[in-house]
Amino acid sequence: MEQQVKIGIMGGAGYTAGELLRLLINHPNAQIEFVHSKSNAERALHDVHNDLLGDTDLLFTDAFHFDIDVLFLCVGYGEAKQFLTENQIPVAVKLIDLSIDFRLAPTKNQFDRSFIYGLPELNREEIKTAQSIANPGCFATCIQLGLLPLAKEKLLNNVHSTGITGSTGAGQSFQATSHFSWRANNVQPYKSLSHQHIDEIVESVLQLQQSAVKINFLPWRGDFTRGIIVSSYIDCNLSAEEVKSMFVAYYESHPFVHISDVMIDLKQVVNTNKCVIYIEKQGDKMIMHSAIDNLLKGASGQAVQNMNLMFGLPESSGLLLKASKF
Repeated sequence: MEQQVKIGIMGGAGYTAGELLRLLINHPNAQIEFVHSKSNAERALHDVHNDLLGDTDLLFTDAFHFDIDVLFLCVGYGEAKQFLTENQIPVAVKLIDLSIDFRLAPTKNQFDRSFIYGLPELNREEIKTAQSIANPGCFATCIQLGLLPLAKEKLLNNVHSTGITGSTGAGQSFQATSHFSWRANNVQPYKSLSHQHIDEIVESVLQLQQSAVKINFLPWRGDFTRGIIVSSYIDCNLSAEEVKSMFVAYYESHPFVHISDVMIDLKQVVNTNKCVIYIEKQGDKMIMHSAIDNLLKGASGQAVQNMNLMFGLPESSGLLLKASKF
């Protein structure tokens, strides 16, 4: 019998938990022990996540335990820290936190745990032996994957990025800007140059380049449900072919990042754990276009990818998904 990983999930009712459940129910090595949600206790998972009808008979519970191998925290800002404050989690239980609580350097060593930033394309070897993972943010993942090979070659200085995300990036709780009548036929910039993911991007770039980098990021809300596409540019005197060779070499051993020979589009990645990247040169500007599914490579898919690495499973287990192109 194949190795089975016993799994608990806290905060099981949101978008990221729904995608996590969809992946784990069909994962050959996953055994879901409980899905916690106080507000939905005793309800069927498919009552909340309707796409799971026919896939599972599991119920939400308001109880949890630590007779598990790994605990996923699909909770909001500050709630992961609160959970660890209130509960003594055995050292043997691995944690994968999908919130922002433990991503940055000042927060990575708390509660007698050392959190590794869970971007496999940056920290794969550290993830393999990690006790706890801070899963990266969605915009952060998309931008970083378009920059890491350049950081390795110490070519970054002043980076300008513009990206647009779907409504699921705002979470499942109702907000005026996620309402259909607001989103339809509409786009809007928000958090200009002040997005919460900028600091984790800077930390990752510093890990490779070891010198200060300025990230200028303009995020946009888009008129679609899921996915992120980002365009980043820098001053660079190399050719697009030279930079593309750097990217191909850097990502050669990473199964989910693909360098395209032609301009990319969002539908290439929706419903996948992929990141696709296209590189072009315009004048003295090198432009890196990158796209991911914010709920998969930007959240739950990456969390499963990290779980696979932590338990010595094939990195792509449960994640070989075709894009929803049509």
